[in-house]
Amino acid sequence: MSNPESYVRHLGGETGHRGFFGGTASKTRVFLLAVFIGGGMAGMVMGLGLPALLVAVAGVGITMLTTARTHRGTVLERRRKRARARARRRLGTDDFVPYEVGAWDQLQEAINQGTKAEKRAAERTALKMRANPDGSDGMGWLQYASNMPGIAWHAPIGEQPYLSVAFSVSGQLRGMETAAALTRAANAWGKFLARRAAPSSLIRDVQTLTRVLPPDSARQQQWVKTRLEPVQDDWTAAQRESFEAQKLSYDEVIRKSSADAMVQRHYVVVSWPLDQQFTDAATKFGRGRDAWRALMADQILATERGLNDAKMGDVRALTAKQTTALMLHQQNPHLPIDLTRTVDPLQAGLRSHDEFSAHVVQDVDPTSLIMGEDGPVSPPVTWWHRTAAIHGQNLAVAARSPLWCLDLLIGRELTFVRSVSFHLHLVPAGQAKAKARADVVRDLAGVMADQQKGRLVSDDSTTRMSAAQRRSADLAAGSHHHGVDWIGFITISAPTRDDLAQASRQLEEACATGLGIERLDWQDSFQSAASGTTWPIGRGLRPASPTLTSRSINRLAGRTEKEALS
Repeated sequence: MSNPESYVRHLGGETGHRGFFGGTASKTRVFLLAVFIGGGMAGMVMGLGLPALLVAVAGVGITMLTTARTHRGTVLERRRKRARARARRRLGTDDFVPYEVGAWDQLQEAINQGTKAEKRAAERTALKMRANPDGSDGMGWLQYASNMPGIAWHAPIGEQPYLSVAFSVSGQLRGMETAAALTRAANAWGKFLARRAAPSSLIRDVQTLTRVLPPDSARQQQWVKTRLEPVQDDWTAAQRESFEAQKLSYDEVIRKSSADAMVQRHYVVVSWPLDQQFTDAATKFGRGRDAWRALMADQILATERGLNDAKMGDVRALTAKQTTALMLHQQNPHLPIDLTRTVDPLQAGLRSHDEFSAHVVQDVDPTSLIMGEDGPVSPPVTWWHRTAAIHGQNLAVAARSPLWCLDLLIGRELTFVRSVSFHLHLVPAGQAKAKARADVVRDLAGVMADQQKGRLVSDDSTTRMSAAQRRSADLAAGSHHHGVDWIGFITISAPTRDDLAQASRQLEEACATGLGIERLDWQDSFQSAASGTTWPIGRGLRPASPTLTSRSINRLAGRTEKEALS
């Protein structure tokens, strides 16, 4: 029997890289403190005297109060959220209307030739009409042909462009598995990530996505329909009555087996940043975008082999239509997740609007029909979505197995539709080791200084130090481990506002009691953009800036030689 402790790892308590003076205070607090302290000193030197000192002291006090962390965030963060929501409503960007050529031309004509009222209305409507929803801003396709892996090309504002490919996987564990199988699966996944974190790898981000939704009984109903004996003209009344009873019995079995049940669909999204290293590698395959596609074909095959070695089961790269169909299903769960026949990869958004705590999507249910004035039509539906982030510092420090998220994925008390996504930014071992060592030294120096001065050492200091020590130990020489920056996101969906509020409370309770997540960071005031963090497009994680040492090493490494074969 395998030792359960062999796959237990400590997770939680991780915070950002320590500043020059130690601690993990926000950049906003450090900047404001520097401004007030520096301004007060300058005012004293210039002879302003006591007024300058009082202003500086008041500014420092207000800064400390407004940037103090609470279980609902800081005062400054809450005010920033409200200001952002007001600005979006004022500009009209809280609504999204999919782009249409004819409608856009009409708006432009009204803007150029209409009256003042028509111009104002057209300009406001034009702000709502966009090619992509906020969650996939700047997204296009490098390759979206049929029966070929879909290669999404992302150029979000203010971020580095990158390519992404989504892979459908059946998962590592299916049915009853032993502890040894669980250990092997966890180690295989760790090796997959470690092999792609090396400096020579073109991959830098990996996203795991699990879609939790009610089961689709269409295949079972089709199976029953094809195997039922057809009605015969010579049947007696008793035979017809027995036949109808059998049909009702089959329907009852299907209904009871799918009631309150949830199924999971698993995906892995891999991202390749479009940096100098990628373009250098592409030159070995030719010129232009064809060289990019050839390089990506090689990278996709290698990733599929790696996922197979990681025991991810049935691995399949999604086409552009399949990826878009998944995104549309996440916006409107009434849309079948595998329906690709009517999907256009260039139209990945549904009409929606934002409220402060919700992303509201209006669409239709294509799986049912109602009789209208002009015949049968699909009924309109509305879905409310809300997204929360899971940060490392909000995770209680505890020993966790690879199944620590099981309550979130298959918990019986969570009966609402949801998407759970974790984003991993792979950090080469050298860079991660340097950061971990620096964090250990600064945290240890702070603890020792408190002990020498007779001050009570805070729990936050010891927690940060123990987390940094664990990271440093994991990155010891010969371990073949690499570093990672991570963040998790959960998007919940409900048909009404009240259902969404109830689902939010259920999620918070389940995360606090079952997963040890002390606080969910709800992405309010920009929920439409936050929905994209759980779409299969690799959005949601901005990696930490590389250190001066790592940038210098990358400069020294230079570019590959033109004459080199690889």
